[in-house]
Amino acid sequence: MPVPRCGVRCVTAVCSGAATRRAAVLLGRRCSTDQGVVRVRFAPSPTGFLHLGGLRTALYNYIFAKKYGGSFILRLEDTDQSRLVPGAADSIEDMLEWAAVPPDESPRQGGPLGPYLQSQRLDLYRQTAQQLVHSGHAYYCFCSSQRLELLKKEAFKRGETPRYDNRCRHLREQQVEEKLAQGSPHVIRFRLETGVEPFQDIVFGWTHHEVAQVEGDPVVMKADGFPTYHLANIVDDHHMKISHVLRGSEWLISTSKHLLMYRALGWRPPTFGHLPLLMNKDGAKLSKRQGDIFIQSFQKKGVLPEALLDITTNCGSGFSTNRMGRRIDELISEFSPSKITTHSALLDLEKLPEFNRIHLQRRIEDEEQCRLLIRELQELIRLAFTQHIHDKEVLEEDYIRRVLHFRKGHISSLGDLVTPTFSYLWVRPSFSSQQVAALTSDAQLIASLALKLVSEHGEALKVEELSKGLKALAKQVKDSSYRDVMKLLRLLLSGLQQGPSVAEMMVSLGPVESSQRFRKVLLLSEAGDEAAGQAAE
Repeated sequence: MPVPRCGVRCVTAVCSGAATRRAAVLLGRRCSTDQGVVRVRFAPSPTGFLHLGGLRTALYNYIFAKKYGGSFILRLEDTDQSRLVPGAADSIEDMLEWAAVPPDESPRQGGPLGPYLQSQRLDLYRQTAQQLVHSGHAYYCFCSSQRLELLKKEAFKRGETPRYDNRCRHLREQQVEEKLAQGSPHVIRFRLETGVEPFQDIVFGWTHHEVAQVEGDPVVMKADGFPTYHLANIVDDHHMKISHVLRGSEWLISTSKHLLMYRALGWRPPTFGHLPLLMNKDGAKLSKRQGDIFIQSFQKKGVLPEALLDITTNCGSGFSTNRMGRRIDELISEFSPSKITTHSALLDLEKLPEFNRIHLQRRIEDEEQCRLLIRELQELIRLAFTQHIHDKEVLEEDYIRRVLHFRKGHISSLGDLVTPTFSYLWVRPSFSSQQVAALTSDAQLIASLALKLVSEHGEALKVEELSKGLKALAKQVKDSSYRDVMKLLRLLLSGLQQGPSVAEMMVSLGPVESSQRFRKVLLLSEAGDEAAGQAAE
């Protein structure tokens, strides 16, 4: 299949030539590679840990790359050295791998066009900044921080948006040389020019911003020798042969500025696509101050990565369907850039347990993944009930598999199974003869009938059949109501007054363990009779 001029190659067998041509128009016809290879990047700053908004941007880039047979690159923009968070760089890559959106090239993976840490590419930025100065597209600025702060205050007093007044762009060459010779602190600023050409954005269509009319000349090289985002990102995108830039819509207004830089350097720009923002369900901005939006937080809570990917795409656009339960291969198959809208994506995290429930069920039904869940649950059980596990058999694979298959569709995470509600699965309940007597005087009869019921059903315990059998059992106990019978059996099985039905508990525990617990009340009775006999003697 031929590769469209935009560099996007359709890999789905159902795509017709006409559909491919339409996709090419929608995706734009400019591409930074001559070979037509799709290369996209996710370029976060390690000034913090990966959060939902960042994961969503990475996900769309990953899906775009895999949809069109390209490469997904992770580049860390660590030029703001004063704000770097220790461990954040490694954590970002860890979380991408955990979320099943691993980069093809990255600081950890390496690659042909690295290094992938901007702090290791400083010479390249300095050379490019000097190139801009020598061509007259940039200049040295010697304005002090005090002067810049004064400009900002005066603008606020006038009710205006602060902007640099471009004072130093008018310095004579001799003045510049004298200041440089004196070692005066300086930055390099890019000359913004009027007459910005419109560009076709994948999402927002034709657009442009006359940045020179509303902004002062931006700094591209700081006094500490590090570049700003505006310079570093275009230099890296060019040299890493990025074909398409998919980033948040907050950068849309800066794109015209970046295109001026591409033009000044004589470079062919990538095709741009700006993704609508991810917002809270009430339309408020998704803030990093919300501790629960960081990916590590979801991981610690037992959220499955596929559930996280599912909910962040379900609330947005860009896919042929909007159903729950999609995995990454389905997201790639259903993705279409032409379906991305400009509307903000409203995220309702209250629905996350439901997404997790669906994907957990799918994992349980997959034999290989179920084995991994069993090992994970075994560790959770040990941590939660180390001193109280009634029998090593509850940690055996067959027992845990039965519990998982029976509870699938009812639990949202493995952690649910180690809460007090389900502790009966791993710890035999403790109760006294007084508690039993308070419920009914027919405890021995009820326990005996329950043992008989289990014996009749054997290994094939089923909820519906047990429920019928329990109703028939209760009718045989003349002096106790059905409710009292169920309360006693619930106490014997779990020690709880609430939770799953008695039949469900019996199926989860299995016939051997259920029988073991029913016999306990008979043993209590025998112990009571023996104690009474000893007292009479």
